[in-house]
Amino acid sequence: MRYTLFLYSDETAFADATPEDMDQALRVFGDYINQLKEAGVFVDTEWLQPSATATTITKVGGERKIQDGPYADTKEQLGGTFVIDVPDLDAAMAWAEKCPNVHYGIVEVRATAMPEGGNPYAG
Repeated sequence: MRYTLFLYSDETAFADATPEDMDQALRVFGDYINQLKEAGVFVDTEWLQPSATATTITKVGGERKIQDGPYADTKEQLGGTFVIDVPDLDAAMAWAEKCPNVHYGIVEVRATAMPEGGNPYAG
């Protein structure tokens, strides 16, 4: 079953990160990605630009509304995701616990709702 690990952290904690700090973070996450791949559970990952670069759109009520910046003003922002394919929630939680993000943020684990093989209406 596929699970998505949503990585939340306080972006302001990284505002003064040096190039060396960023290189070290890339190495740590690279090691984690390699572990996922070696275990055969890796599906995909994304590292997102800061939430200030986000744009949101809605047409609730029929009117198009666009807003610059993040959807919610919170302490932690969504910074990236991992999609893994594991047997069950316990296995997903075990991988979430190994994610480097747990040391300075939150990892939310959520099972996919997509049917096996994807959306049957998508061509």
